[in-house]
Amino acid sequence: MTAETAGREAGTGEGDERRREQRGWYFYDFACSVYSTSVLTVFLGPYLTSVAKAAADADGFVHPLGIPVRAGSVFPYAVSASMVLAILLMPLAGAAADRTGRKKPLLAVAAYVGAAATTGMFFLDGHRYLLGALLLIVANASLAVSMVLYNAYLPQISEPGERDAVSSKGWAFGYTSGALVLVLNLIVYSGHDSFGLSEGEAVRICLASAGLWWGAWSIVPLRRLRDRRVSPAGAGAAGSGWRQLVATLKDMRRHPLTLSFLLAYLVYNDGIQTVISQASVYGSEELGLDQTTLIVAVLLVQVLAVAGALGMGRLARIYGAKRTILASLGVWTVILAAGYFLPAGAPVWFFCLAAGIGLVLGGSQALSRSLFSHLVPRGKEAEYFSAYEMSDRGMSWLGPLVFGLAYQLTGSYRDAIISLVIFFALGFALLARVPVRRAAAAAGNPLPERI
Repeated sequence: MTAETAGREAGTGEGDERRREQRGWYFYDFACSVYSTSVLTVFLGPYLTSVAKAAADADGFVHPLGIPVRAGSVFPYAVSASMVLAILLMPLAGAAADRTGRKKPLLAVAAYVGAAATTGMFFLDGHRYLLGALLLIVANASLAVSMVLYNAYLPQISEPGERDAVSSKGWAFGYTSGALVLVLNLIVYSGHDSFGLSEGEAVRICLASAGLWWGAWSIVPLRRLRDRRVSPAGAGAAGSGWRQLVATLKDMRRHPLTLSFLLAYLVYNDGIQTVISQASVYGSEELGLDQTTLIVAVLLVQVLAVAGALGMGRLARIYGAKRTILASLGVWTVILAAGYFLPAGAPVWFFCLAAGIGLVLGGSQALSRSLFSHLVPRGKEAEYFSAYEMSDRGMSWLGPLVFGLAYQLTGSYRDAIISLVIFFALGFALLARVPVRRAAAAAGNPLPERI
C-alpha cells in the first residue's frame, strides 16, 4: 500500500466519522426544538398568562414578593429572568468544556435538567403561576447552556466549506420535529373532549410531552458525538468560569471584527427571540385568536422553516452568508410592521404573517451560527460559543423586557410588538459594517469561496 493510498483511506475514514457525528449532531436540534416550538412559542405563553389572570386581583395584577405585576406581563418577565440566569451559567459551562474537553457530559446534564423542568409543567394548574414561571426559568436557562455546548461542536465536526449546509440541516431537523410534534399536539388539543380531557389538561399534556421528547431524542447525539482531548489546563474549570469569560472577552479584543459581529448578532437576534416567544401571546390576547388557530399558524412556520433554512443555505452559497442574513433582516422588519396592522379575529392574515416568519426564521439563525464559526480561533470553540450563546439566548432578555414594559405601560400588545423593529434595524446597520472575510482571516481560519 502506497503512502498516497493510505492517506486516501485515512481521509475516507475520517470523513465517514465526521459525517456520522454530523448526523448525530443534527438530532439535538431534533430533540430540543420541540421545547422552543410547543412550549415557548405555542402553549406556555397563553396558558401561563391565563393562570396568572386567574390568580390576579380585581385590577388584573398579581403580587409576587409583594411586587405588583400585570398578569399579562408575567410570561415575558419570566423569559427575561431565565436569560439573566443563563448569563450566570453559560460562562461556567463554556470554560469547563474548553478546559476539560468534556462537552458531552455537560451537554447531558443541561439537556436532562431542561427536559425534567419541561415535563414538570404538567403540574401547572389552578393559580400556580409562580410554579410555571420557575419551571420556565429553569428550562429556558438549561436550553441556553446546552446550546453553548452543542454549537461548539460545529467547527469540530465540519470543514469550513460545509458549515453553512451543516448548520442549516441542523435547523431543518429541528423544524421538522417541531412540525411533527405540533401535529400530535393539535390532535390532542382539538380533540380533548373525545379523549375525556379538559382544555387545560390537554395543554399540560402537550407541555409535558415536549420534555419527554427532548429527553428521549437527546440520547442520539450523546451516543454519536465524541469529546476531543485537550492539553492539561491548570485550575479547575468550573470555579474559573467567570475568569475564563473575562479572559475570552480580553482575547476578543485581539479579534475586534469577531466582537463587532457578536454585537450585531446580539441586537438583531434579541428581536428574533422575542418574536418567537411572544407571538402566541400577541395572537391570543391582542388578535383574539383561539389556541387551535395558533397551533396551525406555528405548524405552518415549522413546515416553511425547513424549506426556508435549506433555501437560505443555498442562497448563502451564491451570495454569501452575510448578504443573505442582511436580506432576511429586511424581511423581519416588514413582518413586524405588517403585524402591527393585523386586524383582530382574522386568522387568514395571521397565517400569511406566519408564512413570512417561517421563510426567514431558520435561515437567519442557521447562517448566523455558521458565519460565526468562521470567526472563532481554533481551540477556543466552546468559550467563544459561550459568548455567542449569550448573544443568542443569554442576552435575549432585553427584547422580552421591552415587550413586557411596553404592555405594562400602555396595555397594548400592538405597541409592544412594533417596539421590536428597532432591534432589526439597528442589527442590520451593525452587521453591514462587519468585513467578515477579513474577520475570518484575522482569526486564522481558512476561507470558504463565499462568506
